[in-house]
Amino acid sequence: MRILVVGSGGREHALCWKLAASPLCDKLYCAPGNAGIAAEAECVAIGVEDIEGLVAFSQKEAIDFVVVGPEAPLVKGLADRLEAAGIATFGPSAKAAEIEGSKGFMKDIAAKYGIPTARYARFTDAAAAKAFARQFVPPIVIKADGLASGKGVVICATYAEAEVEIGAMIGGKFGAASSEIVVEEFLTGEELSFFALVDGAHALPLVSAQDHKQVGDGDTGPNTGGMGAYSPAPVATPEIEAAIMQRIIRPTVAGMAEEGRPFKGVLFAGVMVTEDGPKLIEFNCRFGDPECQAIMLRMKSDLLPALLAAQNGTLDSFDLRWSEDTALVAVMAATGYPEKPQTGTVIRNLEAAAAIENVTLFHAGTRRNARGEFEASGGRVLGVSATGSSVEFAQSQVYKAVDLIDWPGGFCRRDIGWRAIGRR
Repeated sequence: MRILVVGSGGREHALCWKLAASPLCDKLYCAPGNAGIAAEAECVAIGVEDIEGLVAFSQKEAIDFVVVGPEAPLVKGLADRLEAAGIATFGPSAKAAEIEGSKGFMKDIAAKYGIPTARYARFTDAAAAKAFARQFVPPIVIKADGLASGKGVVICATYAEAEVEIGAMIGGKFGAASSEIVVEEFLTGEELSFFALVDGAHALPLVSAQDHKQVGDGDTGPNTGGMGAYSPAPVATPEIEAAIMQRIIRPTVAGMAEEGRPFKGVLFAGVMVTEDGPKLIEFNCRFGDPECQAIMLRMKSDLLPALLAAQNGTLDSFDLRWSEDTALVAVMAATGYPEKPQTGTVIRNLEAAAAIENVTLFHAGTRRNARGEFEASGGRVLGVSATGSSVEFAQSQVYKAVDLIDWPGGFCRRDIGWRAIGRR
């Protein structure tokens, strides 16, 4: 098969790395890709939101299957356009992708179909939002309704903070994405990432993961797109996973079909495990980044047939095999991330880092300079990953590799996996 992966981050590198190993894959492209993905796939200079360019390329190169990584092109209808052109695509339609594209829509689906989640309301008027926020005991959660690159959720410790944030968001902090906001109660518990492949009617659970959203050790500082992750997440016991499937995933799949928006692709549920059981925080319509990297490292099965089964509606007869090992990834980001990352800094000694036992390097924001050196081209730049029989071993290998990487312009958290280690 001739395959195109759309995207340029660490998630897409992990998908390319896994798809390139499939005996069914004859030719692999990635648009636009990055300097690390170039080792797995032929990179083509087409942006992820250039929908007509991606469709034209797929037709010209006789692409058999497209795997869409990020959410923005899905929300804009890339899967619809490709399928209309006769090109099989892994990823939901624009109508189904609204489950991530609008947090208000997602909350309304949860309310309508009895999916446990936090109490909430939607607002376009700041005064009404501030009055509603007073119903909750702080902290209070304020969310931009639309896509905001993973930074549109703010947890406010006081009413004053909440009122400032409400005014900022509705006032244009995230542009059109925050012209409408969601105000909701804060859920207490332990958060986990839960993924399921969905074919419109059936859902196949994948393994659990837990990410680290805040920029600093000890979960301090502003939220980011993700500073690290590991799989499995010990909080996701078999009982918790069964409850998530029964109370959250299956009702959502059935509800989306009932709404005339059948979901096909990967459904990513951010879940809070509370004293009352698992509750939905939010849905995403794509793999998490960096959770995807950890999940791909643990998958023993061929990924490609699983993605095809989600696209063609045959997941009910499908199964996957997984390694019992732990996979852990620490994200190395450019200095100044998430506010103002400094790009263009040179990264050296990656070969030595990758040579450490069980270590895999996934590139995110990298490019080659005129001298052929790797340099930073974005905020999150590398995913230093490792597997092992314990989370402690995987963590130790990751940080051995980090210490060999010569990059004064980068940093990472040093505590990825701390919850799992604390449990042990």
